[in-house]
Amino acid sequence: MSQFKEYAPVSDEQLGFFIDSSRCSGCKACQVACKDKNDLEVGRRYRRVYEVNGGGFTPTGEGGLINNVFAYTLSVSCNHCADPICTRNCPTTAMHKRPGDGIVRVNTDKCVGCGYCAWSCPYGAPQRNTQTGQMSKCDFCIDRLAQGEAPVCVATCPLGAIQFGPVARLRAQYGTLSEVQGLPPSSLTRPNLVIKPHQGAQQEEQHDA
Repeated sequence: MSQFKEYAPVSDEQLGFFIDSSRCSGCKACQVACKDKNDLEVGRRYRRVYEVNGGGFTPTGEGGLINNVFAYTLSVSCNHCADPICTRNCPTTAMHKRPGDGIVRVNTDKCVGCGYCAWSCPYGAPQRNTQTGQMSKCDFCIDRLAQGEAPVCVATCPLGAIQFGPVARLRAQYGTLSEVQGLPPSSLTRPNLVIKPHQGAQQEEQHDA
């Protein structure tokens, strides 16, 4: 009996996430809701809320100091990348990118659990299901999308810090930034992600420039 259920594409445009890190309070409601919805055991998380901090005090050269300390939270899941390394390195084509909406999924009928996808992904999205020995990951709550509902992380965030939709529309509305302090270079996989950074990330970026 097949373990993998296919769904028709829900859009003819690439879907993506918008993360408003300036609004995120770090409550982890999105992370908890995702774990509950997907019945994930301890240690496996499709959406993860990271606490990013760094910086320090920089001498001005005139006896003063510039406060460049930053700290903020950032919610990250699979970014359903335009050029996903996980699909390129999957030897069985189990990890694949759907036409139309561009959601990256794992076909468990083909997955042998080799882990190449997890080793390749710079975002840590594919994770092993310890019960089946196969890989698993965020699938954009494809079952909810098929019913006209938002992904559970979007629906759960109390501050509206996570949104989704055609990534072209998100970029037109919020800009094209897809990397901040704490994330890998977007050139690696071209993630379908838009981020409004916390002011701490903006200050660090401006200071480095």
